[in-house]
Amino acid sequence: MRISKLRADMLALLFLLPFLIVYVLYTIWPMIKGVEMTFYKWTLIKKMSYIGLDNYKKLFQDQEVWAAIGHSFTFVIITTPTMLVLAIVLALIANRRSRLQKLFRSVFFIPSVLSVAVASFLGLFIFQPYMGFINTFLHLFGLLPQGTEIFWLSEKWLSWVAVAVITLWWTVGFNFILYLSAMQEIPDELYEAARLDGANDWQVFWRITLPHLSPITKTITMLQIISSFKVFLQIYIITGGGPLDQTRPIIQLIYQTGFRKNDLGYAATMSYVVFIILLVLSAIQYWINNRKGEQA
Repeated sequence: MRISKLRADMLALLFLLPFLIVYVLYTIWPMIKGVEMTFYKWTLIKKMSYIGLDNYKKLFQDQEVWAAIGHSFTFVIITTPTMLVLAIVLALIANRRSRLQKLFRSVFFIPSVLSVAVASFLGLFIFQPYMGFINTFLHLFGLLPQGTEIFWLSEKWLSWVAVAVITLWWTVGFNFILYLSAMQEIPDELYEAARLDGANDWQVFWRITLPHLSPITKTITMLQIISSFKVFLQIYIITGGGPLDQTRPIIQLIYQTGFRKNDLGYAATMSYVVFIILLVLSAIQYWINNRKGEQA
């Protein structure tokens, strides 16, 4: 029995070996080299000299880094709760039986198949002053006086609104599908029993639908926090991190440090700080979810 089990394990390892080789070469080894880079003055051309912990000391004193991390957290705070609410609302609409059900599902999901570049350039057009869709719409219906323009991309909080709206429109389709799938798994008998007991729509949602969506909500929340904290390209295209770097996230700063300032060692140091932050956030959320599960 032991020999046959050993043979089975060796056979399984043989099948896994191609993947393991690729995984080690293209994931584990680059991570190890990345850690090594943080201890060197490292440029795009070559490894210059060993500097020990200087990159880490510089990072903890660098106000630009902490401002960029703050901007990333700002984006997480703006988009994560909004994404959860919006995805649930869209799933509720698309889950109702009506002639427009298929249309709703298609319309809500289609933006998520676009690339981030396409969605961002659409956003850039929509929020432009003078010729942009939003300002033109407001002028058309008299909500904005003629000769007056809203400069969405030139003011800090309006820029955050513009980026958040485009990101939510572009990414909500994926989370909407997850919620819709979860809703379709809820037994119809529960809804029928609630209706017989005289429950209204709000009570049905609060007492039946929402509790059954709790597991997928935990998953979506974790994925959304990680995804929002790693935001880069849509901000880079729409606002460029402006005005005055007030919307520049940490990933954009890493990119600029590594490829524009030619300091890959310092950029790698910032990258691993971001990795640690995401690891801590994931651990905290995992702990909270487990604690809620034990209390339930």
